[in-house]
Amino acid sequence: MKKQGILNAELNAAISLLGHGDIIIVADCGLPIPLGVRLVDLSLVHGIPSFEQTLSALLEEVIFEQCTAAEEAQGTVVETWLSAKFEGIAYVSHSELKQISNAARLFVRTGEATAFANVALTCGVSF
Repeated sequence: MKKQGILNAELNAAISLLGHGDIIIVADCGLPIPLGVRLVDLSLVHGIPSFEQTLSALLEEVIFEQCTAAEEAQGTVVETWLSAKFEGIAYVSHSELKQISNAARLFVRTGEATAFANVALTCGVSF
């Protein structure tokens, strides 16, 4: 049994297959899931797990070199959550973020019910 970190077996397996430049979408419970993109659905009920909890757990496990969110999230609590964890957030339209999700390697659905609580994270490397 793992001593710490993400315990969800499916999420652990998906993380272990990621490489430099791969995109992970961390999404609220309402963002459409693209066909053909691997989904790890963590949602239980509205708010569980939260976007912020899921993001924090992923940051303990994965190196990210870029964070992209919807312009519509600016000025909301979502921007506050992201700004606390990332510098230099890129913003695109919500429609464009949905298009980016089509190219994602992994889509993680949370129970978050806050509008525009979605982010595209680009994997980096440790060297």
